[in-house]
Amino acid sequence: MIQLTPHMRILVALEPADFRRGIDGLARLCQEGLGADPFQGTVFLFRNRRGTAIKVLVYDGQGFWLCHKRLSQGRFRFWPNGTRPVRPLEAHQVQLLLSGGDAEAPAQVPGPWRRLPHPV
Repeated sequence: MIQLTPHMRILVALEPADFRRGIDGLARLCQEGLGADPFQGTVFLFRNRRGTAIKVLVYDGQGFWLCHKRLSQGRFRFWPNGTRPVRPLEAHQVQLLLSGGDAEAPAQVPGPWRRLPHPV
C-alpha cells in the first residue's frame, strides 16, 4: 500500500504522457524527459492527454508501484502548469488533485498537517 506523507518528494509531469507506457516507459520518461531518478523514492504523477486519467509511479526500495486512476465521468479540472517539465507538489495537494479539486486554490488547500498545542 502506498501512503503519501509530507516527507515525500512528489513531482508532477506538466505535459501529458502516453498512457500506453508501463512502468519501464514511465521510468525512462522520468530519467530522460524530467531529469529525475525514479529509483530515489520520488513519487511521479502523470496525466493523459484528455485529462481523464492519472498514473502515479513510485519506487519503494523493492520494486515499482504503478497506480492508475481513470474518471468514469468528466475530467480532472486542475493540472499544474509552469515553464519547466516537472513541478513539485505537497502530499495534501496531491490528495486534493486526485479527488478532482484544484491543488492551488487557497480556499481548498489547508496547509500541511501540524500538531496542535496540547491543552493545559
